Amino acid sequence: MPKSLIVYFSRADENYSVGYIEKGNTEVVAEYVHELTGADMFKVEPTVPYAADYRTCIQEAKQRVGNAPIKAKPDISGYDAIYVMTPIYWGTLAPEMETALTGLDFTGKTVRVVTTHEGSGLGNVVADVSRICKGAEVDRNGLAIRGSQAKSSKRKVEKWL
Repeated sequence: MPKSLIVYFSRADENYSVGYIEKGNTEVVAEYVHELTGADMFKVEPTVPYAADYRTCIQEAKQRVGNAPIKAKPDISGYDAIYVMTPIYWGTLAPEMETALTGLDFTGKTVRVVTTHEGSGLGNVVADVSRICKGAEVDRNGLAIRGSQAKSSKRKVEKWL
């Protein structure tokens, strides 16, 4: 069985169409993947947390596109499979996820994509992850979960796995 790592970014507080939540939607889904696969987990965390309210968060995220400072990058060297899990920001992965993945050696690794969204589906995440994760075999059949349905998505995750 391949050794797997879940690399995810998630944000609690006020989320679009969901309201205030204590745990981010992507983290809820990441925990389901962890429970069902036994994969290790790595949470990508911004150096400076986002504001709690949604509108301010969106403005902050726009400023971070292309250069989102994070606390640490994941060490993927001991893993065969990587689950890249992110909310959709303007049709693609969160800026912090791009920072976390850029420059890592994905040679010979399989990457599977999971997004949380409120209408964007997978957006351009699979294509963008393919571009960023050089050397990886990126599974084109990603999983998209509506953030408002994250807490009830375990069976959907199980079917996808």
